[in-house]
Amino acid sequence: MSTLTADRLRAVQRRTVRVLSLGQVLGGIAFGATVSLGALLAADLSGDDALSGLATASVTLGAAAFAIPLARFAARRGRRLSLTAGNLLALIGIAVVISAAAWRVFPLLLVGIVMIGMGNAGNLQSRFAAADLASPEHRGRDLSIVVWSTTVGGVAGPLLLTPGEVVGQAVGMPPLTGSYLFSFVAQAAALVLYLVALRPDPLLTALRMVESPSRAAVLGAGEDHPVAARYAIFAVAGSHAVMASVMAMTPIHLKHMAHGMGGGMPSSTDVTLLVGITIALHVAGMYGLSPVFGILADRWGRIRVVLLGQAVLAASLVTAIVAGENPAGVMIALVLLGLGWSAATVAGAALLTESSTVPRRPRRQGISDSLMSLTAAVGAAAAGPVLTHFGYGGLSIVALVFVVAITVLSPLGRIR
Repeated sequence: MSTLTADRLRAVQRRTVRVLSLGQVLGGIAFGATVSLGALLAADLSGDDALSGLATASVTLGAAAFAIPLARFAARRGRRLSLTAGNLLALIGIAVVISAAAWRVFPLLLVGIVMIGMGNAGNLQSRFAAADLASPEHRGRDLSIVVWSTTVGGVAGPLLLTPGEVVGQAVGMPPLTGSYLFSFVAQAAALVLYLVALRPDPLLTALRMVESPSRAAVLGAGEDHPVAARYAIFAVAGSHAVMASVMAMTPIHLKHMAHGMGGGMPSSTDVTLLVGITIALHVAGMYGLSPVFGILADRWGRIRVVLLGQAVLAASLVTAIVAGENPAGVMIALVLLGLGWSAATVAGAALLTESSTVPRRPRRQGISDSLMSLTAAVGAAAAGPVLTHFGYGGLSIVALVFVVAITVLSPLGRIR
């Protein structure tokens, strides 16, 4: 590869990361709103708090169902069209959720949330798109920059709950759906951005490069390590299951705490504000320090940062067990939960990418995202009954099992 070609490759990679980062800012708004409102809408329409976990289960189930088909589509047609397809599904899903709230049809609400989850599968695969053309020494950094960009939209989504309700009431929207107006506009903007600006397509460019052994070496795509790849998939899926199961029940747990406090029954606005702030802090933890974890993964190694993530997740769960009946304790636990998730998933995604040759990457990345979302869906669905019978602390104890398993099996992820 000539110097000119190498320079051009770096320029293309910088442009790709910028476009993906902006797309993640926009896409994160819909994700943040769905996480915050989904459980509350599900509880309201179903009339049963135990069914509230089905909202998070539905969004993750949608992502699980669409991850592998989206990865296969990306392998054939590239990242640009696959990410655009995800945005389109999210737009349709938002419209269905608003309609379900207006008609008060609980099953239709779950259908809409599933479609938003299918769109979120595209958001998840954006981080892999950032790694398609990245050099091995900067793969964790580039991948984590795109993950970090979700912070803006992910934090803005929950914080838009109260302003969204004001706007929604002004235009006659159903309760708890106003902020989806902002989500719809953001998703439409992301769709246009990917269609227009994500050129050349990073995955198709990488596939062409590996036809030459010298160029394949530049991408670190010469050897395949299936055992390490399988461990990376397990570590990411397990960490996501821990995060999703606890996070799914936090809005309901906070609502119960708010209604149990003295001084009279709190208003729905007070509960919504408490939930919005807590989830916003959690999402900030999920994405805010991801570049730090990406740089650490490049310098320390992927496995060490995966284990760092498990340590932080354990600290979060212990905090939830000890201080889970105090709003401040819940906020601290949720911030730590986000930080642990960030470290584990950034390092795990980098490990999965570098342990796979370029032609095998899309399929394994699709499997990883599918299993990640599927285990989270099962965890979120089961979290409702666990919370009802054993409380917030009992839910955290169950989640610790995954942390222990990921830690014990970590030697399998080392590339020799």
